[in-house]
Amino acid sequence: MTPWERYLSTLTGNPVDHPARIPIVMQFAAEYIGGNYAVFASDHRVLVEANIRCAEDFGFDQLSCISDPYRETAGFGAKIMYRPHGVPECLAPPLAGITDYTKFTPPIPEQAERMRDRLDAIRLYRERWADLYSVMGWVEGPAALAGDVNDLSEFLMDLMEEPESAAQLLDLCTETSIQFALAQIEAGADTIGVGDAICSQISFRVYEDLIWPRQLRLLSAIKSAGAYVRLHICGQTRHLWPKLIQLPIDILDCDHMVDLAVARRAFPETVVLAGNHNPVQDIRFGEPSAIREKTMRCRAEAGERFMVNAGCEIPAGTPIENLRALCEPLSLKA
Repeated sequence: MTPWERYLSTLTGNPVDHPARIPIVMQFAAEYIGGNYAVFASDHRVLVEANIRCAEDFGFDQLSCISDPYRETAGFGAKIMYRPHGVPECLAPPLAGITDYTKFTPPIPEQAERMRDRLDAIRLYRERWADLYSVMGWVEGPAALAGDVNDLSEFLMDLMEEPESAAQLLDLCTETSIQFALAQIEAGADTIGVGDAICSQISFRVYEDLIWPRQLRLLSAIKSAGAYVRLHICGQTRHLWPKLIQLPIDILDCDHMVDLAVARRAFPETVVLAGNHNPVQDIRFGEPSAIREKTMRCRAEAGERFMVNAGCEIPAGTPIENLRALCEPLSLKA
């Protein structure tokens, strides 16, 4: 099977030769081709080359456009500092201190430099590799983007003390993410990853009242545009599952503290579970044999709707043999 056929067959519940492999690589990928994080995050050509080299050498089934959380934030005017060996830094949240968000409109993806760079990555993937791989675009979820464009501590306080102001900001961020997602789908992405990591730190009540309705709007817009949804929330999310199970999710990334067997029983059988190695303990510092055994356990717990992934990004410095072990074709009879 081709990588795309394997990926699509898993999503649609058809037989596959072995589980699809969809690890997230950023700094690892940049350094793997002899580059660094600064050029990877600032030049789509480097990002594309790094991802396709990893896909070819390690057996990935999906090409990713992820680099850092500040594409949309830069679209609002934030200055971004690129670091050779670390995640880009937002020098100042562009909407910090704002109390009325209704006067703001979402940045236009084709006109915002860093957002356009991601669109260019998708277009380059499609130009060079057509339909051989799944191509995943990426947007920040409503809560994550709100924490990026505003001061994070201020946003979290507003969720509890100024919910009307927080709702205004979340609406602006949701519309921004929708427009960016739709632009990426038009450029050729078949899947949109939605990163909303901060949600694992938010109470169920606040999530249900303020975050979930905006996530539903975003994910529904992606699905209506004909793309698949991959939801990524770092950390333990079990307290959010009563609402998460109602979202139109195709792939749910499960961090290492999530019990895959419990998640499998909780989520609809159509939802693909991806994960859930500990990126540091298992992948960065583990042994290849242990990684293979853990992947087999993950697949047994998650069932047929399963894709190979770590709980989060593959760390820089991961031994090549460890990533090869993670991506080694897994016998479905194991």
